[in-house]
Amino acid sequence: MKGIVAFLLLSISFYASGQQDTLSITLENVKYAYPIQHLALKVEGQDLRMAYMDIKPTNPNGKTVMLFHGKNFAGYYWTNVIQALSTQGYRVVVPDQIGFGKSSKPFIHYSFHLLARFNKQLLDTLGIQKTAILGHSMGGMLATRFALLYPERTTRLLLENPIGLEDYRMIIPYLTTEEQYMNELKTTAASVKKYYQSSYFPEWKSEYDYLVDIAAGVTKSADFPRYARVSALTFTMIFEQPVVHEFSSLQVPTVLFIGTADKTIVGKGTLSPEDQKKYGQYAVLGKETARKIRGSKLVEFNEVGHIPHLQIPEVFLKSLLENLN
Repeated sequence: MKGIVAFLLLSISFYASGQQDTLSITLENVKYAYPIQHLALKVEGQDLRMAYMDIKPTNPNGKTVMLFHGKNFAGYYWTNVIQALSTQGYRVVVPDQIGFGKSSKPFIHYSFHLLARFNKQLLDTLGIQKTAILGHSMGGMLATRFALLYPERTTRLLLENPIGLEDYRMIIPYLTTEEQYMNELKTTAASVKKYYQSSYFPEWKSEYDYLVDIAAGVTKSADFPRYARVSALTFTMIFEQPVVHEFSSLQVPTVLFIGTADKTIVGKGTLSPEDQKKYGQYAVLGKETARKIRGSKLVEFNEVGHIPHLQIPEVFLKSLLENLN
Protein backbone atom coordinates (compact mmCIF):
# COMPACT_ATOMS: atom_id res chain seq x y z
CA MET A 1 0.00 0.00 0.00
CA LYS A 2 2.80 2.45 0.87
CA GLY A 3 4.35 2.01 -2.57
CA ILE A 4 1.09 2.77 -4.34
CA VAL A 5 0.43 5.80 -2.17
CA ALA A 6 3.93 7.14 -2.81
CA PHE A 7 3.48 6.65 -6.55
CA LEU A 8 0.14 8.44 -6.37
CA LEU A 9 1.51 11.40 -4.47
CA LEU A 10 4.54 11.73 -6.74
CA SER A 11 2.13 11.97 -9.67
CA ILE A 12 0.89 15.32 -8.40
CA SER A 13 3.16 18.34 -8.58
CA PHE A 14 1.47 20.16 -5.75
CA TYR A 15 2.90 21.53 -2.53
CA ALA A 16 0.71 20.84 0.48
CA SER A 17 2.16 22.26 3.70
CA GLY A 18 -0.91 22.61 5.85
CA GLN A 19 -2.29 25.29 3.55
CA GLN A 20 -3.77 24.99 0.07
CA ASP A 21 -1.84 26.65 -2.73
CA THR A 22 -3.80 28.61 -5.30
CA LEU A 23 -4.67 26.40 -8.25
CA SER A 24 -5.97 27.48 -11.62
CA ILE A 25 -9.44 26.18 -12.42
CA THR A 26 -7.96 24.04 -15.20
CA LEU A 27 -5.30 22.62 -12.86
CA GLU A 28 -2.28 23.79 -14.87
CA ASN A 29 -0.14 23.49 -11.74
CA VAL A 30 -1.28 19.93 -11.02
CA LYS A 31 0.99 17.50 -12.87
CA TYR A 32 -0.68 14.26 -13.91
CA ALA A 33 1.23 10.99 -13.98
CA TYR A 34 1.05 10.67 -17.78
CA PRO A 35 1.15 13.15 -20.69
CA ILE A 36 -1.96 15.22 -21.36
CA GLN A 37 -3.46 15.58 -24.82
CA HIS A 38 -6.50 17.59 -25.92
CA LEU A 39 -9.51 16.93 -28.12
CA ALA A 40 -10.91 20.06 -29.78
CA LEU A 41 -14.69 20.42 -29.54
CA LYS A 42 -17.20 23.03 -30.71
CA VAL A 43 -20.20 23.35 -28.40
CA GLU A 44 -22.90 26.02 -28.42
CA GLY A 45 -20.64 28.32 -30.44
CA GLN A 46 -17.69 27.86 -28.08
CA ASP A 47 -14.29 26.33 -28.88
CA LEU A 48 -13.47 23.86 -26.10
CA ARG A 49 -10.66 21.50 -25.19
CA MET A 50 -11.20 18.11 -23.59
CA ALA A 51 -8.07 16.93 -21.77
CA TYR A 52 -7.22 13.25 -21.69
CA MET A 53 -4.45 10.75 -21.09
CA ASP A 54 -3.92 7.87 -23.52
CA ILE A 55 -1.59 5.29 -21.99
CA LYS A 56 -0.41 2.56 -24.35
CA PRO A 57 1.10 -0.52 -22.66
CA THR A 58 4.49 -1.98 -23.43
CA ASN A 59 2.97 -5.42 -24.05
CA PRO A 60 -0.54 -4.74 -25.37
CA ASN A 61 -3.30 -7.32 -25.03
CA GLY A 62 -5.45 -5.58 -27.65
CA LYS A 63 -8.03 -4.35 -25.13
CA THR A 64 -8.91 -0.87 -23.86
CA VAL A 65 -10.34 0.45 -20.60
CA MET A 66 -11.74 3.99 -20.33
CA LEU A 67 -11.92 5.63 -16.90
CA PHE A 68 -14.68 8.11 -16.00
CA HIS A 69 -13.96 10.21 -12.89
CA GLY A 70 -16.37 11.47 -10.23
CA LYS A 71 -17.78 14.98 -9.85
CA ASN A 72 -15.26 16.14 -7.26
CA PHE A 73 -12.27 14.62 -9.00
CA ALA A 74 -10.45 14.27 -12.32
CA GLY A 75 -7.79 12.13 -13.96
CA TYR A 76 -5.21 12.75 -11.23
CA TYR A 77 -6.77 10.23 -8.82
CA TRP A 78 -6.66 7.29 -11.26
CA THR A 79 -2.87 6.85 -11.19
CA ASN A 80 -2.72 3.48 -9.43
CA VAL A 81 -5.57 2.10 -11.56
CA ILE A 82 -3.84 3.18 -14.77
CA GLN A 83 -0.61 1.59 -13.63
CA ALA A 84 -2.28 -1.73 -12.77
CA LEU A 85 -4.22 -1.93 -16.04
CA SER A 86 -1.26 -0.89 -18.18
CA THR A 87 0.96 -3.51 -16.55
CA GLN A 88 -1.57 -6.14 -17.65
CA GLY A 89 -1.47 -4.96 -21.27
CA TYR A 90 -4.55 -2.74 -21.37
CA ARG A 91 -4.59 0.54 -23.24
CA VAL A 92 -6.04 3.07 -20.80
CA VAL A 93 -7.88 6.24 -21.87
CA VAL A 94 -8.55 8.74 -19.09
CA PRO A 95 -10.57 11.84 -20.04
CA ASP A 96 -11.21 14.85 -17.86
CA GLN A 97 -14.82 15.50 -18.75
CA ILE A 98 -15.74 18.93 -20.11
CA GLY A 99 -16.29 21.11 -17.04
CA PHE A 100 -13.77 19.18 -14.93
CA GLY A 101 -10.05 18.85 -14.29
CA LYS A 102 -7.82 20.19 -17.05
CA SER A 103 -10.68 20.50 -19.54
CA SER A 104 -12.53 23.70 -20.48
CA LYS A 105 -15.09 25.12 -18.04
CA PRO A 106 -17.81 26.47 -20.35
CA PHE A 107 -21.26 27.75 -19.49
CA ILE A 108 -23.32 25.26 -21.52
CA HIS A 109 -26.26 22.95 -21.00
CA TYR A 110 -24.58 19.96 -19.37
CA SER A 111 -26.10 16.54 -19.96
CA PHE A 112 -24.90 12.97 -19.63
CA HIS A 113 -25.97 12.44 -23.24
CA LEU A 114 -23.67 15.25 -24.37
CA LEU A 115 -20.72 14.07 -22.27
CA ALA A 116 -21.23 10.52 -23.57
CA ARG A 117 -21.09 11.84 -27.13
CA PHE A 118 -17.83 13.65 -26.38
CA ASN A 119 -16.31 10.41 -25.12
CA LYS A 120 -17.49 8.51 -28.19
CA GLN A 121 -15.90 11.23 -30.32
CA LEU A 122 -12.67 10.77 -28.37
CA LEU A 123 -12.73 7.02 -29.05
CA ASP A 124 -13.43 7.67 -32.73
CA THR A 125 -10.48 10.08 -32.90
CA LEU A 126 -8.20 7.50 -31.29
CA GLY A 127 -9.44 4.73 -33.58
CA ILE A 128 -10.79 2.64 -30.70
CA GLN A 129 -13.87 0.63 -31.65
CA LYS A 130 -14.65 -1.07 -28.33
CA THR A 131 -13.75 -0.42 -24.72
CA ALA A 132 -14.58 -1.46 -21.19
CA ILE A 133 -15.62 1.52 -19.07
CA LEU A 134 -14.90 1.96 -15.37
CA GLY A 135 -16.98 4.78 -13.90
CA HIS A 136 -16.61 6.04 -10.35
CA SER A 137 -19.23 8.14 -8.54
CA MET A 138 -20.68 10.61 -11.09
CA GLY A 139 -18.58 8.76 -13.65
CA GLY A 140 -20.78 5.75 -12.94
CA MET A 141 -23.86 7.68 -14.06
CA LEU A 142 -22.02 8.80 -17.20
CA ALA A 143 -20.72 5.28 -17.87
CA THR A 144 -24.25 3.93 -17.56
CA ARG A 145 -25.55 6.53 -20.02
CA PHE A 146 -22.69 5.72 -22.41
CA ALA A 147 -23.47 1.99 -22.26
CA LEU A 148 -27.17 2.68 -22.88
CA LEU A 149 -26.40 4.89 -25.88
CA TYR A 150 -23.52 2.88 -27.33
CA PRO A 151 -23.81 -0.76 -26.26
CA GLU A 152 -21.97 -1.85 -29.42
CA ARG A 153 -18.91 0.12 -28.26
CA THR A 154 -19.01 -1.08 -24.64
CA THR A 155 -17.44 -4.46 -23.86
CA ARG A 156 -18.02 -4.24 -20.12
CA LEU A 157 -19.55 -1.74 -17.69
CA LEU A 158 -17.67 -1.46 -14.40
CA LEU A 159 -19.27 0.73 -11.74
CA GLU A 160 -17.27 1.75 -8.66
CA ASN A 161 -19.58 3.20 -6.02
CA PRO A 162 -21.63 5.08 -8.61
CA ILE A 163 -23.95 7.83 -7.48
CA GLY A 164 -27.48 7.91 -8.85
CA LEU A 165 -28.54 4.57 -7.38
CA GLU A 166 -31.56 6.40 -5.98
CA ASP A 167 -33.62 9.19 -7.54
CA TYR A 168 -32.41 12.39 -5.87
CA ARG A 169 -35.46 14.25 -7.18
CA MET A 170 -37.55 12.24 -4.71
CA ILE A 171 -35.16 12.88 -1.81
CA ILE A 172 -33.43 16.25 -2.04
CA PRO A 173 -35.28 19.59 -1.82
CA TYR A 174 -35.11 21.30 -5.20
CA LEU A 175 -32.45 23.97 -5.66
CA THR A 176 -32.17 26.16 -8.72
CA THR A 177 -28.77 26.28 -10.41
CA GLU A 178 -28.37 29.83 -9.09
CA GLU A 179 -29.06 28.71 -5.52
CA GLN A 180 -26.57 25.89 -5.90
CA TYR A 181 -24.06 28.36 -7.34
CA MET A 182 -24.34 30.46 -4.17
CA ASN A 183 -23.67 27.31 -2.14
CA GLU A 184 -20.64 26.45 -4.26
CA LEU A 185 -19.15 29.90 -3.65
CA LYS A 186 -19.02 29.08 0.09
CA THR A 187 -16.65 26.13 -0.47
CA THR A 188 -13.61 26.08 1.82
CA ALA A 189 -10.90 23.56 2.66
CA ALA A 190 -12.70 22.84 5.93
CA SER A 191 -16.06 22.21 4.25
CA VAL A 192 -14.48 19.94 1.63
CA LYS A 193 -12.66 17.88 4.23
CA LYS A 194 -15.74 17.61 6.44
CA TYR A 195 -17.80 16.28 3.51
CA TYR A 196 -15.12 13.83 2.40
CA GLN A 197 -14.73 12.55 5.96
CA SER A 198 -18.47 12.13 6.52
CA SER A 199 -19.22 10.47 3.19
CA TYR A 200 -16.16 9.12 1.43
CA PHE A 201 -13.77 7.52 3.93
CA PRO A 202 -14.77 5.69 7.15
CA GLU A 203 -11.35 6.60 8.57
CA TRP A 204 -9.39 9.63 7.40
CA LYS A 205 -5.70 9.21 6.58
CA SER A 206 -3.14 11.86 5.74
CA GLU A 207 -2.64 10.28 2.32
CA TYR A 208 -6.12 11.56 1.35
CA ASP A 209 -5.22 15.19 2.10
CA TYR A 210 -4.15 15.88 -1.48
CA LEU A 211 -7.77 15.37 -2.59
CA VAL A 212 -8.79 18.22 -0.31
CA ASP A 213 -5.79 20.33 -1.35
CA ILE A 214 -6.80 20.20 -5.00
CA ALA A 215 -10.54 20.73 -4.37
CA ALA A 216 -9.81 23.66 -2.06
CA GLY A 217 -6.91 25.08 -4.06
CA VAL A 218 -9.17 26.26 -6.88
CA THR A 219 -11.27 28.31 -4.43
CA LYS A 220 -8.36 30.76 -4.18
CA SER A 221 -8.28 31.37 -7.92
CA ALA A 222 -9.61 34.64 -9.33
CA ASP A 223 -11.59 32.46 -11.74
CA PHE A 224 -13.24 30.46 -8.96
CA PRO A 225 -16.70 32.02 -9.63
CA ARG A 226 -16.62 30.41 -13.11
CA TYR A 227 -15.58 27.08 -11.57
CA ALA A 228 -18.36 27.36 -8.98
CA ARG A 229 -21.00 28.10 -11.60
CA VAL A 230 -19.92 25.14 -13.73
CA SER A 231 -20.03 22.97 -10.61
CA ALA A 232 -23.59 24.17 -10.01
CA LEU A 233 -24.52 23.37 -13.61
CA THR A 234 -23.21 19.82 -13.27
CA PHE A 235 -25.02 19.45 -9.93
CA THR A 236 -28.23 20.27 -11.79
CA MET A 237 -27.31 17.67 -14.43
CA ILE A 238 -26.96 14.98 -11.77
CA PHE A 239 -30.16 16.00 -10.01
CA GLU A 240 -32.34 16.29 -13.11
CA GLN A 241 -31.01 13.40 -15.23
CA PRO A 242 -31.29 10.14 -13.25
CA VAL A 243 -30.26 6.79 -14.72
CA VAL A 244 -31.68 4.68 -11.90
CA HIS A 245 -34.88 3.94 -13.82
CA GLU A 246 -32.96 2.58 -16.83
CA PHE A 247 -30.70 -0.02 -15.25
CA SER A 248 -32.98 -2.79 -16.49
CA SER A 249 -32.32 -1.64 -20.07
CA LEU A 250 -28.57 -2.25 -19.93
CA GLN A 251 -27.41 -4.78 -22.51
CA VAL A 252 -23.73 -5.12 -21.61
CA PRO A 253 -21.97 -7.25 -18.97
CA THR A 254 -21.95 -5.20 -15.78
CA VAL A 255 -19.98 -5.45 -12.54
CA LEU A 256 -20.75 -3.32 -9.48
CA PHE A 257 -17.87 -2.65 -7.07
CA ILE A 258 -19.45 -1.34 -3.87
CA GLY A 259 -17.83 -0.11 -0.69
CA THR A 260 -20.67 -0.83 1.72
CA ALA A 261 -19.69 1.89 4.23
CA ASP A 262 -20.33 4.61 1.62
CA LYS A 263 -22.84 7.27 2.74
CA THR A 264 -22.74 9.56 -0.30
CA ILE A 265 -25.90 11.53 -1.12
CA VAL A 266 -25.85 14.31 -3.70
CA GLY A 267 -27.19 17.37 -1.89
CA LYS A 268 -26.67 15.73 1.49
CA GLY A 269 -26.38 19.06 3.31
CA THR A 270 -30.02 19.91 2.55
CA LEU A 271 -31.31 16.87 4.44
CA SER A 272 -32.12 16.52 8.12
CA PRO A 273 -29.84 14.23 10.17
CA GLU A 274 -32.65 11.66 10.20
CA ASP A 275 -32.95 11.63 6.39
CA GLN A 276 -29.19 11.53 5.98
CA LYS A 277 -29.28 8.21 7.81
CA LYS A 278 -32.18 6.97 5.69
CA TYR A 279 -30.62 7.50 2.24
CA GLY A 280 -27.23 6.91 0.66
CA GLN A 281 -26.96 3.44 2.21
CA TYR A 282 -24.73 1.63 -0.28
CA ALA A 283 -24.91 -1.64 1.64
CA VAL A 284 -28.55 -1.71 0.53
CA LEU A 285 -28.33 0.24 -2.75
CA GLY A 286 -25.67 -2.04 -4.22
CA LYS A 287 -27.83 -5.12 -3.84
CA GLU A 288 -30.94 -3.34 -5.11
CA THR A 289 -29.08 -2.14 -8.21
CA ALA A 290 -27.57 -5.54 -8.95
CA ARG A 291 -31.08 -7.02 -9.01
CA LYS A 292 -32.15 -4.42 -11.59
CA ILE A 293 -29.33 -5.17 -14.04
CA ARG A 294 -29.78 -8.51 -15.78
CA GLY A 295 -26.80 -10.80 -15.38
CA SER A 296 -24.81 -8.31 -13.34
CA LYS A 297 -22.23 -9.20 -10.73
CA LEU A 298 -21.94 -7.50 -7.34
CA VAL A 299 -18.58 -7.23 -5.56
CA GLU A 300 -18.89 -5.79 -2.05
CA PHE A 301 -16.10 -4.39 0.11
CA ASN A 302 -17.06 -4.28 3.78
CA GLU A 303 -15.98 -1.26 5.88
CA VAL A 304 -14.97 0.55 2.69
CA GLY A 305 -16.31 3.94 1.66
CA HIS A 306 -16.82 5.86 -1.56
CA ILE A 307 -13.44 5.34 -3.24
CA PRO A 308 -12.29 1.71 -2.95
CA HIS A 309 -9.46 2.21 -5.45
CA LEU A 310 -7.83 4.60 -2.96
CA GLN A 311 -8.90 3.11 0.37
CA ILE A 312 -8.09 -0.54 -0.42
CA PRO A 313 -6.01 -0.33 -3.61
CA GLU A 314 -4.56 -3.86 -3.66
CA VAL A 315 -7.91 -5.54 -2.98
CA PHE A 316 -9.78 -3.36 -5.45
CA LEU A 317 -7.25 -3.71 -8.26
CA LYS A 318 -7.08 -7.48 -7.84
CA SER A 319 -10.87 -7.69 -8.15
CA LEU A 320 -10.93 -5.27 -11.07
CA LEU A 321 -8.40 -7.30 -13.06
CA GLU A 322 -10.17 -10.56 -12.25
CA ASN A 323 -13.43 -9.16 -13.59
CA LEU A 324 -11.77 -7.84 -16.74
CA ASN A 325 -9.79 -10.98 -17.53
